[in-house]
Amino acid sequence: MTDAIARMDAEIEAGWEAELAFLRDLVAIPSTLHHEGAAQARVMDELRALGLEPQAQAIDHGAIRRLPGYSPVPWSYRERPNVAATWPGAGGGHGLVLNGHIDVVPVTPERLWTHDPWGAEIEGGRLYGRGAADMKSGIAAMIHAVGAVRRAGVQLRGDVTLQTVIEEECTGNGTLAALSAARAAGARFDAAIIPEPFNQTVLAAQVGVLWARITVEGAGAHVLGADRAVNAIDKAAVVMAGLRRMEEEANALPRPAAYAGVPHPLNYNVGVARGGDWPSSVPSECVLEVRFSAYPGADLEEEQRRFEASLVAEAARDPWLRDHPPTVEFYGFKAEGCEVDAGEDIVASLGRAHREVTGADVESYVSTATTDVRFFTLYHGVPATCYGPVGGGLHAPDEWVELESVRQVTRVLARATLDWCG
Repeated sequence: MTDAIARMDAEIEAGWEAELAFLRDLVAIPSTLHHEGAAQARVMDELRALGLEPQAQAIDHGAIRRLPGYSPVPWSYRERPNVAATWPGAGGGHGLVLNGHIDVVPVTPERLWTHDPWGAEIEGGRLYGRGAADMKSGIAAMIHAVGAVRRAGVQLRGDVTLQTVIEEECTGNGTLAALSAARAAGARFDAAIIPEPFNQTVLAAQVGVLWARITVEGAGAHVLGADRAVNAIDKAAVVMAGLRRMEEEANALPRPAAYAGVPHPLNYNVGVARGGDWPSSVPSECVLEVRFSAYPGADLEEEQRRFEASLVAEAARDPWLRDHPPTVEFYGFKAEGCEVDAGEDIVASLGRAHREVTGADVESYVSTATTDVRFFTLYHGVPATCYGPVGGGLHAPDEWVELESVRQVTRVLARATLDWCG
């Protein structure tokens, strides 16, 4: 075992420049929603170079919409595949899935970046660019960890499956489809690790996340009659104030023990606002797209009903909105929260590996966001957690990842794979 670990470490060091080149290639590809194909093709090239046989897996929208955990969307999955590759074990060991999302959020407005968002620039030990941390560095680490195990001449007993998926940032339907395809093919997996950029901690809990589209009606007119019209953008501001009160009330309610020490666990965010089409016209409509959250164990149908009822009640403080209540449409994220049992064996494997590489005990992390961990734990009964590199600027200008942490995560994942699979 000691010899195998030494050989793996040596292979990671020898392959570091190749891993870094792969990461830079990935960051240079703008794999935003609906544009993931080129990045997935690059992943397939890398997997082939490591001696694996990747598959591009088309997503059957009609099939996944019937599965637990599906998030409703109006768009197509044509030419937007997941990618998967399995290294079969010799038998008798535990199966492991290493899963990462290839999609990234937009970079606008680019003028706020001091580094090219698609340039994969390196400065001061950091690599900058959209997706550098969230989570292309984790994908590079997991693929090259498995590559190092293979090159070290180790024969694992359990199967290892690598998955790169789409839509973690808006639905999770990519991992939903990937697990459905794996089960249909008879794959066996007993644990999963997702190398999200949680600063080399293990995930202990995550909230549920939902998206809502709120349409606020006004009474449009030529600006010469603005004093007699109703500006929908002004009324949207009333709705936003109501959302803030709803957020305060939600955070004042009793919370699960995992979130007892989190100052503000539930975030309600107006991420998009669209209203008006002409400076000299009073806008008739304003649309808000909102992300809100709920604790693990919450009934999401009930959360949606509560959200809509509370929103209408808040809007009714305004005389116009009392007679013209905003309408709410739920789409995108309908993600349940979940908790990870700290006593799970896969958490222990990660803890041992982290200690060997860093010399310190691994810490746990309670997230106020969501990850694809929920699909493994809630719908397949598979223990799963996150462990990934150190980074910052997630979903913001000048996103970055610390390169030394990527190297360490690669070493940790290689050890955890060896430990778990046997």
